[in-house]
Amino acid sequence: MANFSFYCYGHPNVLATHKSTLEFTTDKDLTSKGDCIIGVSSTTSLQSLPNVTKAKIRQYKSKLKVILEINGIIEELRGNGNPNLELSDSTAIIIRKSDYICDKTLMINSNKAACEISREIVHLMRNPENKMKVTISV
Repeated sequence: MANFSFYCYGHPNVLATHKSTLEFTTDKDLTSKGDCIIGVSSTTSLQSLPNVTKAKIRQYKSKLKVILEINGIIEELRGNGNPNLELSDSTAIIIRKSDYICDKTLMINSNKAACEISREIVHLMRNPENKMKVTISV
């Protein structure tokens, strides 16, 4: 099993209303059009994930768990990796309910999208001073 953690921060424009994706970004700013984004100023990107983590994510039939943790509140997302994942984008990390793959995709067939994340977490992530820990387990 490979585990990797990183952090992202809140922003007043966090909406988390998208029905099929959830995203973390290294960008510092967020407009209201970014309705899938739940965290900004991420301390990592797909491009900078450790190679061992990328290799595990790309294994055939790999299972991923992504844990969001802020102020003692924990949310767990489950989905799949895929050998075709590029894991190469330098700003976005996207979790998808679908099986669509692009260079920004971390996980496909997720059991949750942004709109299904606890509204308590979303409320906390509207404060730029709040920091969320994100752990990827493969």
